[in-house]
Amino acid sequence: MPKRVLQGVVVSDACDKTVIVRVERRVMHPVYKKFISRSKKYAAHDETNHFHAGDKVSIEESRPLSKRKHWVVLGAPPADPNGTSEKPAKAAEKPATARRRRAAAKPEAAAEEAGGAA
Repeated sequence: MPKRVLQGVVVSDACDKTVIVRVERRVMHPVYKKFISRSKKYAAHDETNHFHAGDKVSIEESRPLSKRKHWVVLGAPPADPNGTSEKPAKAAEKPATARRRRAAAKPEAAAEEAGGAA
């Protein structure tokens, strides 16, 4: 039987040679038919203490290494086959809404009225 390989994000690297990896999966709600995110944390063996919190990693099932450690870190997950980057490009600044424009203009209008009356 092949070993399972999962991808997740390192949430803790406080232990020596161990990282805690959060793996998220999306499941459909049985009644509402909406997709919900479910996550589970796995303790994985990191021999070189190379990975730190926030890193994306792939983990592979292995023999029991300790009481709760049954996974080994393979490394960073493979690149996207489509060649697109994982991080989306930064969106342009939000266009000013009417409320923001009015709020920005109010101090100027108040200053003009106060300056004109004096």
